[in-house]
Amino acid sequence: MTPLRNRTVVVSGAGPGLGQQIAAAVVRDGGNAVLGARDAARLERTAAAVDPGGTRTAHLSVDVTDTTRCDALVALAVERFGRLDAVVHVAAQDRVFGGLADAEPEFAEWRQVLDVNLLGTLRMTRACLPELRRRGGAVVIIGTQSSMVAPSQVRQTAYAASKGALTSAMYALAEELGRDRIRVNTVQPGWMWGPPVQAYVRIAAEREGVPESEVLARLSGRMALPELATDADVAEAVVFLASDRARAITGQSLLVNAGEVMR
Repeated sequence: MTPLRNRTVVVSGAGPGLGQQIAAAVVRDGGNAVLGARDAARLERTAAAVDPGGTRTAHLSVDVTDTTRCDALVALAVERFGRLDAVVHVAAQDRVFGGLADAEPEFAEWRQVLDVNLLGTLRMTRACLPELRRRGGAVVIIGTQSSMVAPSQVRQTAYAASKGALTSAMYALAEELGRDRIRVNTVQPGWMWGPPVQAYVRIAAEREGVPESEVLARLSGRMALPELATDADVAEAVVFLASDRARAITGQSLLVNAGEVMR
């Protein structure tokens, strides 16, 4: 079964981890993956990992805070594959930690988070609109469970706020773009086994002087299912929403979190 056969999907933030898993799932399901990320060397490695022959991928160094580069990624998709059917927004600034009391007086770091996570996603979406309007398509946003429920392990208020704003924007976009047969949905991961969580588990274990398995068990013990969702699990939800299998779904948020939070 190839639900994305001959479809072209732009993936922003296509580095190792979730972005790579999404790109791999697109190619596996018959699609073409057009990859954008800031780090050109990592981007090239990602493309090579998911498509060694280079026939089903294209890639370009892109910063989603730069409108010109967003436009260039769309142009590459059309030039290489002749069409654009979906865009998946993985690019995010998730390295600002702490709560409101920890923010700088002028919120400089918070502004950067908003520029990447909220406005960057909207810039990239706007760049895709002329092509998506040709035949309809899908916008899939990577959100976070933290935009719905305050995290108890790591405080990232700026990140949660930016993703919460993006979820609100999703509703407005779903209404605005629906008549053009463009669907807009969000996948909300919780703790997701991939490079960032692996690093968290390793660092926490070193800090506490306990085995990594103990830290991991604390996290998975919060889930209804007995293990964390993985990057690949989230990617499966993404490619479903990007495909025609989800042709009647728009304006929805899908939690992929092994049942840690149920809504």
